[in-house]
Amino acid sequence: MDIDPVLKALMAALHGEGPAVEIVTGDHGEPQAVPVETGVEDAAVVVRTSGSTGTPKATVLTIDALAASSVSTAMALRGEGQWLLALPLQYVAGVQVLVRSLYAGTRPWVMDQSDGFTPEAFTAAAGELTDKIRFTSLVPTQLQRLLDSPAPETLAVLRRFNAILLGGAPASPDLLATAHAEGLKVVTTYGSAETCGGCVYDGEPLDGVEVRIGEGELEGRILLGGDTVAAGYLDAARASKAAFFEEDGVRWYVTGDLGELDDDGRLTVLGRADDVIITGGVKASAAYIQSKLEELDGVTAAFVTGVPSREWGQAVAAFVAVTDPSPEGIKGFTSRREAALGVLAPKTVFADKELPMLPNGKPDRLAMIERLSELHQGQ
Repeated sequence: MDIDPVLKALMAALHGEGPAVEIVTGDHGEPQAVPVETGVEDAAVVVRTSGSTGTPKATVLTIDALAASSVSTAMALRGEGQWLLALPLQYVAGVQVLVRSLYAGTRPWVMDQSDGFTPEAFTAAAGELTDKIRFTSLVPTQLQRLLDSPAPETLAVLRRFNAILLGGAPASPDLLATAHAEGLKVVTTYGSAETCGGCVYDGEPLDGVEVRIGEGELEGRILLGGDTVAAGYLDAARASKAAFFEEDGVRWYVTGDLGELDDDGRLTVLGRADDVIITGGVKASAAYIQSKLEELDGVTAAFVTGVPSREWGQAVAAFVAVTDPSPEGIKGFTSRREAALGVLAPKTVFADKELPMLPNGKPDRLAMIERLSELHQGQ
């Protein structure tokens, strides 16, 4: 993959010597930097949100926001180095690999994903890195595949990274425990396109980033503020007004997540604000049910949502990834889920070997909701 034209256009945008750009994938998989007229002073990059919870939005990131993000990341990671690109370039985590590399003056290495993300391709690409200080960004699904690889060289190259940024979706305690036991320097990140990507590392905000929990109409919502917050959405004034505001000179972004801060200011993400399911008059947390399902033997991942139901108003439904999706395996899972959750046990379940994923490694929530809704209505 030739990323030189993209790097050149991105560098010009970051220096204010060229138009803002959006990185897209061409017909043959080659990345292209497309000029975008934003109407925003000092705009550098336009990044689409993943669309995992609705229609993707075009987020406008400024030179100052990206610079602040790059500097604070380098401070948190205690240095600048060479980055391995293992994520799609059209999303913020992939863009940031290039941005951080440009600010650090290092050459990023791009892994071959012509056959998708594989441990073999990642291992080969990691072996090409030449800098002693090395970083990469992954999503939990990718890290799990790498840890499951039987090849000893895969674990060896993972251990050589000074930090592996892990974000895009919640990482299970088991995955993190395994990674740390294997000697990997994993840093969990929380953020979004609207904050130039991850801006909270291992629960602690980066330098120049503020975190608070909303009150009143925003009760329980995680609010992220500071230098890394985006200028807004392109051609979406109403959405921008709902998601961003300024207070006492600080620009804030209203996330769709619920969270809490401990006495030391460490953030814990509790789940999405829209994950409460009211079924038969009972309030149920989708995040809680998901965690219980993922504790069951044979379940590697789960997604829980409420689907329309004539009888219950909403019915709890789950898409689960299981090690044994055969009829016998599903029968065993059914009995275990009912024993673990009782009345909160999902009434509709679709099981497969893996959850459907978006190109950036996030679970495809909309596809699963549609599949579960259709399945429930057909029962």
